[in-house]
Amino acid sequence: MASLKSSPAWKALEAHREKTAGLHMRDLFAGDEDRFEAMSVGLGGLFLDYSKNRASAETYALLVDLAREADVEGWRGRLAAGEEINATEGRPALHMALRDPGGPGDNVEIIAARKAMERICRDIRDANMTGATGKPFEAVVHIGAGGSHLGPAMVVGALEAYRDGPDIHFVCNVDGAQIAQILDGLVPETTLFIIASKSFTTEETLTNARTARSWMTESLGYDAATHFIAVTANAGAAKDFGIGEDSVIALSEGVAGRFSVWSGVGLVAALAVGWENFAALLSGAHDMDRHFLGAPLDSNMPVILGLIGIWNIDFLGAEALAVLPYDEGLALLPNYLRQLEMESNGKSIGRDGTVLEAGGAPIVFGEPGTVGQHAFYQAIHQGRRLIASDFIVPLRTHHPIGGGDHHQRLLANAFAQSEALMKGRDNGGQPPHKAFAGNRPSNTILMDRVDPFTLGQLIALYEHKVFVQAVIWGINPFDQWGVELGKELAAAILPEVLGRAASGDHDSSTRGLIARARKAEQEKQP
Repeated sequence: MASLKSSPAWKALEAHREKTAGLHMRDLFAGDEDRFEAMSVGLGGLFLDYSKNRASAETYALLVDLAREADVEGWRGRLAAGEEINATEGRPALHMALRDPGGPGDNVEIIAARKAMERICRDIRDANMTGATGKPFEAVVHIGAGGSHLGPAMVVGALEAYRDGPDIHFVCNVDGAQIAQILDGLVPETTLFIIASKSFTTEETLTNARTARSWMTESLGYDAATHFIAVTANAGAAKDFGIGEDSVIALSEGVAGRFSVWSGVGLVAALAVGWENFAALLSGAHDMDRHFLGAPLDSNMPVILGLIGIWNIDFLGAEALAVLPYDEGLALLPNYLRQLEMESNGKSIGRDGTVLEAGGAPIVFGEPGTVGQHAFYQAIHQGRRLIASDFIVPLRTHHPIGGGDHHQRLLANAFAQSEALMKGRDNGGQPPHKAFAGNRPSNTILMDRVDPFTLGQLIALYEHKVFVQAVIWGINPFDQWGVELGKELAAAILPEVLGRAASGDHDSSTRGLIARARKAEQEKQP
């Protein structure tokens, strides 16, 4: 791959940065009455205001040149065509096919999996699929890890206003405290478990799944296979676990976990809100897909969001991105986007095997407003490190308090924070600690409301943003080899912690930690 930093478009952006180094957003707004209109774009229920960034019309033109030079248009076409763009694993990236309402081309596997998912969803919600004793399922426990947990948990939380299905619980931590607390409040005869694991070998997920199966067996006196559904690409392993063929939803090898909420991994969300609402989520994502594939780069919402990120990270030195949803239902969105960005683009080796010259995911964090305002906004406003922000603000709420103005106050806080980050404030003769420099970049994404369609748009927006950045930086965003070493070492260390094997060839710190863990285990024995 050609050197990114020596490319004409990159050099032009570097020269532009030097030329505009002293520019303040206050001056940009003062000099252009139409800045907001010129630097905003809408699609359906979403509206992106990107005017509060340290960027001029010339900046965006140069960034679009960079996107063209990196062949973003060609790469998005290869993504849509199902080409093998995940080169390290020899796979396509098929998340867009999962949400194509017209059918994902000739991908028989995806079509069959979607039909199986809809059948199971409807049968459970209509009580046509029941537990071993014939009672309908009143509680569903989704057991997953990583993307197989974060995506569906975020969607279920966001669409709380649409929930009319069984009680939903999530288990993702191998810490036994989590599953113990959840199982303690459930009735075995009316509980269903969904085991979501592409490989069906994820240690955390299978450990929890085995605990769930033991709980069912001990409670009912027999192995109740009808209380388990598997979402996996390894049907053989699911069968060996004891799950029947009709209760397995196939997961394509071409779908990474953090892009999998549109697949059978999202079954728990469909059970919570109903198939029609889940289909609307798919339709919203597909709407963003069509926009991403067809809109010109300079008016393409995911492209714009991705290019702003590159400008802030590589040219202005932003080390972090704060995701700030002003909606309690979106409380899990920062965690979901943290994985999407940091697992996809948190890499230092490019898709051609060379060390990256630039780019890579920022640190992503966040909390719902106004909780975050009283936690970390201080560092965003006045800290030494530059932190970019994405404000995500629904204009309407599902929870109007009779006669109250809660939502209007929430909106006022969101808009005020973005204005304060942009404007800053002179101390006006007051002590220096009361001065705010401002000029801190932010985007504001307005949602008409958090409904299934618009939520689908929002998730797909960030998926495509991450892909655009990966293309320009030269990253493969669909693998995650960086997490493999820890898994391998954990598998080797487990027998040592259990006392079933002698301590291996470790550094002195690891040996010492294992020894203390074994001693603690021995001391608790009677």
